[in-house]
Amino acid sequence: MNVGLFAQPAVQPKTVTESLDHFVSGPESGCLTLAKGMPEDLYAFVPANGAFKGVRSFAQLAKHIAVDNYVNGAALLGEKPRVDPGRHENGPDSVQTKEQILKMLADSFVYLHKAMRKVNEKNLMEAVDYPGGGRVTRLAVATSALAHPWDIYGQMIEYLRMNGIDPQALPSD
Repeated sequence: MNVGLFAQPAVQPKTVTESLDHFVSGPESGCLTLAKGMPEDLYAFVPANGAFKGVRSFAQLAKHIAVDNYVNGAALLGEKPRVDPGRHENGPDSVQTKEQILKMLADSFVYLHKAMRKVNEKNLMEAVDYPGGGRVTRLAVATSALAHPWDIYGQMIEYLRMNGIDPQALPSD
């Protein structure tokens, strides 16, 4: 599974826009691979042994990535987020099945790609409205949009391993 941040594209990006759009592909591939690899009956899994009180379920981790993609994409595009962030940014309660969650997650990365393709050398340092964060630069939003999914990806890997699933054995997209 080659989902690293520095995975080499077939054609090297020549602009900020191309680079940011390319870098979305790593967490997109990685997170979707893990979400597809977790059996649906384990989407409600929450670790029980140890200090795990109040942590997200596997389903909520996937939905949280999607919500964050939509929030970051909306900030970059100057739009309102297309999805209800729900409680603790766990997404809408109506999205519950694996199929619904995979669709939400995949669609959120499509939207994030669209948003990253609007960031360029000229507007990178312009301030945009960020929900709960006031005004921040597009660079700050883009950086967060690229880093945050990897944090959650690491948690998803642990959830898979706790259930006897080897993330490296999963077929990648």
